Amino acid sequence: MKRILVTRFSAMGDTAMVASVLKNLQREHADTEIIVVSRKPFFAFFTGIPRLKFHAIDPKNRHKGIFGLIRLSNELQKYQADAMADLHNNLRSRILSFLFAARNKGNIAILDKGRAEKKALTRKDNKILKPLKLTVERYADVFRALGLPFTLTHRLEKEHRLIPNGMLPILASDKIKVGIAPFAQHPYKIFPQHKMTEVIAELAKKNIQIILFGGGEVEKKQTQQWANTFPNVYSTIGQYNLEQELDIISHLDLMLSMDSSGMHMASIVGTRCVSVWGATHPYAGFIGYGQAESDCVQVNHPNRPSSVFGNKPCDCDGVEAIDLVSSAMVIAKINQILNV
Repeated sequence: MKRILVTRFSAMGDTAMVASVLKNLQREHADTEIIVVSRKPFFAFFTGIPRLKFHAIDPKNRHKGIFGLIRLSNELQKYQADAMADLHNNLRSRILSFLFAARNKGNIAILDKGRAEKKALTRKDNKILKPLKLTVERYADVFRALGLPFTLTHRLEKEHRLIPNGMLPILASDKIKVGIAPFAQHPYKIFPQHKMTEVIAELAKKNIQIILFGGGEVEKKQTQQWANTFPNVYSTIGQYNLEQELDIISHLDLMLSMDSSGMHMASIVGTRCVSVWGATHPYAGFIGYGQAESDCVQVNHPNRPSSVFGNKPCDCDGVEAIDLVSSAMVIAKINQILNV
């Protein structure tokens, strides 16, 4: 059995994409065991993948700094891995790769992020607007470099999961069920709140069951306000853990998300997703695994995209790119898919 250490520490969406790649890898390589090194909450993304173990990194405490990485390297020695796949390519993962190489004779392959291409895609002047290699294919290339050839299907595969406690009355109903993940890490990727309210109001009028997903206390207050205002709207924030959220998403007819982890979580469980794009662009390669570019709601403008991660504003003739997208555009795409 070949053992491969796989490192990907963050971000949430990027780590979720790793899970989709590893499912394909393990289907074609029954003689391979994977040890994923990532943050503890992300374990939920990898459950059910055969011959996979998970080793949690604690970068703020136990594995903080160079001495923490040495401690982590010592912990990983017990797996006696044959190779390391660095799917992060940051300072922390490169140090860990160096420590692995110093102690083992195994091979190391490191993710090529395509920085030059992405810079050309996002720069203001002389922008080269063309589709770049998908991030999942960049991940797959790392394993191919380690002598593990395999093919990504780029198809959604519906997972059959149990319904979490308390969700049976909602998920077992005969209503169309749409999940909405209306938030993102960066503000330039978030659909304006008043427009999302219009989307929710329109779907609620059609007797569609809406299930909201999100983050912390601020997001919880907003989703609860929507739930209190409109019928058939339920907020999961603070009610379920990450694995249970994936269970819920697997039972949806459709997901609506920003360019964020909600889209990638939908991909893991095989649920189709409509995604809204502003400062970022699907051409950067971060579209969800198996999701269709035709399901990306966006407005073409020569200034887009301004960044890969959405952490920079994107001025499109004095208007932020995400503000160019209307609620009518999102509603029309959902209506088209659901035929409502």
